[in-house]
Amino acid sequence: MVSNKLNTLKTELSAELQNILNYWSENTIDTQKGGFIGQIDSNNQKQPLAEKGVVLNARILWTYSAAYKLNKNEETLKCAKRAFDYIVTHFYDPKFGGVFWSLHFDGTPKNTKNQIYALAFVIYGMSEYYAISKDEKALETAISLYQKIQEHSYDTINKGYLEAFTHDWKNVDDLRLSDKDANEKKTMNTHLHIVEGYANLYKVWKDQTLLAVIIELLETIETHFINTVTGHLRLFFDENWKEKPDVISYGHDIEAAWLLQQCAEISEDQNLINRYKEYALQMTEATKKGIDSDGGLWYEYDPETKKLIAEKHWWPQAELMIGFYNAYELTNNEDYLKIVDKNWEFIKKYILDSKSGEWFWGVNQDYSLIQKDKAGFWKCPYHNGRACMELITRIRNI
Repeated sequence: MVSNKLNTLKTELSAELQNILNYWSENTIDTQKGGFIGQIDSNNQKQPLAEKGVVLNARILWTYSAAYKLNKNEETLKCAKRAFDYIVTHFYDPKFGGVFWSLHFDGTPKNTKNQIYALAFVIYGMSEYYAISKDEKALETAISLYQKIQEHSYDTINKGYLEAFTHDWKNVDDLRLSDKDANEKKTMNTHLHIVEGYANLYKVWKDQTLLAVIIELLETIETHFINTVTGHLRLFFDENWKEKPDVISYGHDIEAAWLLQQCAEISEDQNLINRYKEYALQMTEATKKGIDSDGGLWYEYDPETKKLIAEKHWWPQAELMIGFYNAYELTNNEDYLKIVDKNWEFIKKYILDSKSGEWFWGVNQDYSLIQKDKAGFWKCPYHNGRACMELITRIRNI
């Protein structure tokens, strides 16, 4: 019975992965100015003059590179190469060795700050592209960005990483990824994606110093960001690890649950692996509080005001599928699988755009659509594409 269900899920996710890849290759390629256009709005209207974000482009690079491993499709490889070429030509800063946060539509620099989160995603994408292409430029770029992070962002006194710098690596006042974030020097989100990028780099570059850095980073995350009492993540700190309490982010909790375990497994440190398997289950259990009766995962909860951000965004749903499937793998408890199934049904009913393709940004409490990008600065094929690929691979490996 379970195997039949899993086979059905794998078949549906394989089809959905192809739908996602097709959407991006058919709708976002910028034939005029190169690379990919910066935005498609909520009405599926292309915005060719929109600024181009490095995070979007790095995530496109990772998604098509990872997908090529599965489908061996030449069109997929072409999109990966397009993203690679555009990043190294336009986003990479050859003078100071970072990456620009954003470009004007024509490829000229717009916001030139070095946001460490962005460098981490370029490392993630470049190392994935190197794995399929063996293009030495991709590996060189990933290693160079890793070295820049270690040189400028690593806190040699307190450990951990500082958020952002100017293009020439001076301090900057506004450290935030987006307007909704606290303006603090150390954040969970950046540390999560640094270790994700570093672990992916280590898969293709077995450098022992890098390995030691990954292990220390996982220990830093364990010490400061994982609340081992509640199973939720702490999100914002100053440079001395003084916390600025914030919301519970259900999507980040469940993303970190499986992703940090995966990074620990890449490190091959058995003690870390065992601890992160325990955290994975604890964080998965904590995420259950954010699941609605329809199977969808709420966005955020503010424990201070006891207020729920009553929205269901696309990316926490994708992360829920991987996180709860991972918990099923760890325990063989089919209750976790039932949560995955119910969430996938929710996604199909409310989040998939069956008419135009891709996933909607999300729905409000009354199931009305959230009118935000179909493609854009933060709306990428990475979360939903990765959820499809992770589950396809995991089910296939049974």
